[in-house]
Formats: sequence, structure tokens, C-alpha cells
Amino acid sequence: MKVFNLYIASFLWYEAARDSIDHLRGTISCARMSKTIEDRKHALRDEDYEIILSCRKGDVEAFGVLVERQQKKMLNMALRMTGDYDEACEIVQEAFLAAYRAIRKFRGEAKFSSWLYGIVVNVSKTRMKQTAQRRQKTVSIGDRADGPGDCLTGNEASALEALEKKEIQAKVQHCINTLDEEHREVLVLRDIQGFSYDEIADILNAPEGTIKSRLFRARGAMKNCLKKNLGEL
Repeated sequence: MKVFNLYIASFLWYEAARDSIDHLRGTISCARMSKTIEDRKHALRDEDYEIILSCRKGDVEAFGVLVERQQKKMLNMALRMTGDYDEACEIVQEAFLAAYRAIRKFRGEAKFSSWLYGIVVNVSKTRMKQTAQRRQKTVSIGDRADGPGDCLTGNEASALEALEKKEIQAKVQHCINTLDEEHREVLVLRDIQGFSYDEIADILNAPEGTIKSRLFRARGAMKNCLKKNLGEL
């Protein structure tokens, strides 16, 4: 993650330098806007709230803290959406840069993480459309060890178990990848990331009833796919 962080940090410093005049011109308006947010009785506070206020004033280091806090969760989300680690890294980088540029538009009506997840989902969908014709990378699990299982040493048995687990994970990800975008995103957000229905509704800007309907269909499709790939569940 160190290279990833350095990439984000260097770009943010560039952005800050490029926009320094705009930051100075907007000091008064930003301060007034920050105070308005602090005074809002219905603003949804979270652990990132105070840092966000600093970010809105042009504090690049403060945004770096948000990157540190959120990058693993966002990378996991992008990885589940795409099934491609390199692609997921690029998506998260793009999402963080988009969030930095739009941080003054964040109103605190939902948690910052929910807002950021929404950006990651949108960037993921855009990138998947752009790469729809590209061949999906497959996970190679190698050849199984020859000979009966009871002849395996402890280390060999552990290695075989790891390969089998990797194979299962690859098949699960394959089934996730076969879902339509709208079904994939709700499945990942609910069953993998653990968001509540109302949080998902905020992230995707969709009614809760629609979220539940899509999730029902997504789970049904996943079950059928996994049956074909792993047998009866």
C-alpha cells in the first residue's frame, strides 16, 4: 500500500498547488460553509467528520488521513466489483482523486464512507463498461500433488488446503462477476461489506424496496451459479 499512498499523496499536493489561488479566494466562503455544516442539527456525524472540515479548507494532509482510513475497504469493494486486483487499485486511486476534488460538495447527510463507496461503485461501473470486451483474468491454482492424501506431509497438506480454498474463492468471484451490475453492487454492499438497507439506498441513490428486490434476485442467481460450480449448497 506504500506505493499506492505515495501516488495519492503526490497527486494531492499537485492539486493543492494548482488550486492554491482558488483556495485563498474561497477561504471566507469555505469557513462560512464549514460553520453551516457544524451547526446543522441533522448532520450525520462520524469519525471522519472533523477531518472532513479540515479537508474542505484545503488541508491535503487531512485528506491523507482519510485515505489511510478508507483505502482497504474501498479496495475490497472495487476488487469484488471487478475481480481484478490491478483494475481495483486504479479504480480506488481514481475514486479518491474524485472525492478530493468534490470534497466541498459533501454535505454530511450520510457518512463520508458511504459517500465514498458511492464514488467507488460509480467508477467501478464506468471502468467495467470501458473494459467489457477485455478478457477476464483467471486465477491459476496450479496442479494438485500426486499420490494419496494420507501420504502428504503437514506442510504439503496445508498448501493443498490453501489451493483448494483459493479455487473456491475464485469460483465465488466468478459467480459474482456473472451478475448484472445492479445486482452485483447490492450483493457486494450487503452480503460482503455488511451495509444496512438504508445505507445502501444512500450509496446507490435508490429506494430501499428496489435494493431488496435486486438483492433477492442477486442471491438467487448466485445460488444457482454456485450449485453449478461447487455442487449442492
